[in-house]
Formats: sequence, C-alpha cells, structure tokens
Amino acid sequence: MASPFVVIIEDDEGVRSALAKRLEQHGCTVRALGSAADGLKHLREKTPDLILLDYRLPDADGLELLEHIRRQWPNLPVIMMTGFASVQTAVQAMHLGAYDYISKPFELDHMMFVINKALEARRVRSEVQPAAGRVLEPFGFDRIIGNSPLMREAKNLLRQLAESDAGTILLQGESGTGKDLAAKVIHYNSHRAERPFMNITCTALPEALLESELFGHEKGAFTDARREKQGLFELADGGTIFLDEIGDMPASLQAKLLRFLDEKAFRHVGGTKDIHVDVCIIAATNRVLRALVEQGEFREDLFYRLNIFPVTLPSLRERKEDLPLLAEAFIHQYGRELHKAVAGIDKTAMAVMQAYHWPGNVRELRNLIERAMLMARGGFLTLADLPGELKKPAPAPDKGPPAVSIDFGPEGVDIRQVERSLILKALQRTGWNQSRAAALLRMSRDQLRYRVHKYGLNKQQPGSGEWPAP
Repeated sequence: MASPFVVIIEDDEGVRSALAKRLEQHGCTVRALGSAADGLKHLREKTPDLILLDYRLPDADGLELLEHIRRQWPNLPVIMMTGFASVQTAVQAMHLGAYDYISKPFELDHMMFVINKALEARRVRSEVQPAAGRVLEPFGFDRIIGNSPLMREAKNLLRQLAESDAGTILLQGESGTGKDLAAKVIHYNSHRAERPFMNITCTALPEALLESELFGHEKGAFTDARREKQGLFELADGGTIFLDEIGDMPASLQAKLLRFLDEKAFRHVGGTKDIHVDVCIIAATNRVLRALVEQGEFREDLFYRLNIFPVTLPSLRERKEDLPLLAEAFIHQYGRELHKAVAGIDKTAMAVMQAYHWPGNVRELRNLIERAMLMARGGFLTLADLPGELKKPAPAPDKGPPAVSIDFGPEGVDIRQVERSLILKALQRTGWNQSRAAALLRMSRDQLRYRVHKYGLNKQQPGSGEWPAP
C-alpha cells in the first residue's frame, strides 16, 4: 500500500518542519509549503490524501482557501490550524467542510491522533467502490492459522456463520487477535462475496460527520450539503459492513444502528423517506460490551441485538501451541517480500517466544517477525534477532483487579470521571509516556490515545511538546 501523501500549508517554519518530521517518521510522504499560492500549485500537480491548512497565510485567508479546495476537491479532508482560535471561526471552518479544527498551541501527539483518524476516514471512502469487476483478495479459512482447541472451535463457528445467512455477527477478543481478518473470511466465503465489504472504524470519523458518512444526507440538510450524498450503508447494499470498535460508537449513532438492525431501514440526514438495504452487519470490539452496558456507555437493547451470534477470538497466550505455526507462516510471507532465505526459528529463540506473554497478540508476533527478518543474517532466526522486551521476565500472574477506594457519597459517582482520573494518574506516573501508561491500564496505546483525546487531557507544564502560537 502506498504511503499517505500529506500537504502542509503553514507559514510558520517551526510548526511546518516539526509536523513534516513527525509525519515522515510515521511513514507519510510530505510536501511542506509556506503560502496559499504554492499550495494550490502543488495540489494541481498531485492530489494528496490530506491537507493541513493554516488559518492565516501571508497571501490568503485560510477559510477562503478552504472553500476553494472543497469546491475543487470535495472528498479531500482538510484539517485547519490556527493560533487565533474562536468558536465562530471553528464553526465556520466546519461548515465549509473542514475535517477538524486544531487550535495552537497543540501537542504533536494529539495532532497525529487527528491526522490518523482523517487518513483512516479517507481510506474508508476509497474502499467502498463496488467489488464487481475487481479481483477479490483471497480470504480462505486457511488464512486463519491455528490447530489449538480454541482456534478449531472459533474456525468452526466462523465457517457456520459464512455458510448461513446471519444478518448480525459480533466478534470479540483482545486487540490484535485477528477480528478484521475473521470478518473478511466470513464475507468472502459467503454468498455476499461478490458485493462490497465495508470496513468502518467507529472512531475514525468525528461524531458530527459519522452519521452523514454512514447514512448519507439530503441536499440542504446542513450547511455545505450542496447535493444529495449516498452513505456507506447504501453503497454496501448486498454486501457486508464491518463496524470495528463498536464499543466506542457515539450514543446518538447507537440508536440509529438499533433501528436499522430491527427494520433494515434508515433515513438520510435531513430525509423523510425510509431506505431499505440488504447488508450483513459484523461488529467487533476489544472491550467488554456487557460491562459498558452496566456503566451506561452502551445501549442494553443494542447489545442484545448484536449478541445473537457472538464469536470470541482467543488471545495468543491462550493458544501458545499455535505460535510455531504462526511464526512459520510469517517467516514465509516476509521471506518472499524481503527476499530473505530464512528457514525457521532456532530452539532457544522459540523457547523465549513461548515464555513471552504477547500483550499485542498475533499482530505483535507478525510485527516482531518482520523486524527479525530484516535483522536476520543467517538461515534461522536466533535470540540475537529478537527485540529486548521478549527476553524480560514474564509478568506476575494476574491476581484480579486492584482494590480501589472510592467514596460514592450520597449522589454516587460518574464512572467517566473515575476513568478520566485513572488515565491521568497513569500518565503522570509514567511521565506522560503513553505506551507505558497504556500498559499500566492494561489497554492498547490506541485505546489510551482515544481516551486522552476524549477527556481533553494535556500535559500542562514546560517541555510538554506544545508549539507556540505565531
């Protein structure tokens, strides 16, 4: 897959170079420009995947340039940046079609979080073309590797669901266990294989745009809705919609999804006519939905509607006997891609891998094998080729949740405030190292970053990584 191409139009050289450096570290191709004229010139030469646009430029007003970009390239996401923030300006930018609006000073980590969401939204829109006429990617059941009892049980369930006409399926399991692969295997081995497969990450789009993207809108439904637009549910008619991270879906969308599951119908934003489509909904989550229901963060009726055909994909530490098979498959894959003649893993290295607890599951194993293959100098992967974290002692057995003293008081507590407080304490304890804080909270770094953004947490002290406003 080609690296994302991002254009930065920003007159502050410090901000421009810092953003470009961080984006390049994340594998993006970047063109950093200091004026509106240079920006438009390069946009006409090559259309990027994303634009970062400053509000005040030496030769143009950023909002006017935004309006021009949206007319010429209506599907191109634009993130506005400004050191002169106001509610009126933000609202105007969003009405003109900006993907998001970032005030200076900003943290680079927060900016990268927004950029990743914008790029994911762009990817979703680019993958929703009908599958007819394209060569389907092979997603047979042999792609799900493992002969352990837990994996055999999971594969049998997935096969039954693919052969049935199930309209709603729930995939559960930790991050990195292969829920996205399982969803594709179900789709491409069902009678819907020739129709679209829509992969929609529920946190990839701002809440204000998610409803329009999923269900479409009528002309004039809101400012800048200049024409009727089909949503992803319409484009997927006859196929499958994969809703990843369903546990993070906004409450307002949960009600609309429930209605669709009950009636197989929805309405455009601003519309009055029901639209009926035939799609299979596969929802996935690495969170415990029943716990979210008890916390009031997820609708109970939607949970029961999704939980008709639940499939739990086991963690890698629960099926260590599959590790040699998985490692062998990844060695063959990256051997072809990297032109490396590696036959396998020696016994010492495999023993270390078997002792490791694999918090990132199969995804972590795949990334590790790719890195080891790049470093390999012999015919077998050895202990020297493995990263240092694998050689550390395994964590102590889980003795259950730690005791937490909470004063409920006469009016009880807000569970969101408790979660916010725990996240803040973990960040403070680790010096705002998000990877270490996520490990303390037993969640992935992406889950932590989503909550940092959700609760508006910032490191308010010198050296925080914020950029001064011009």
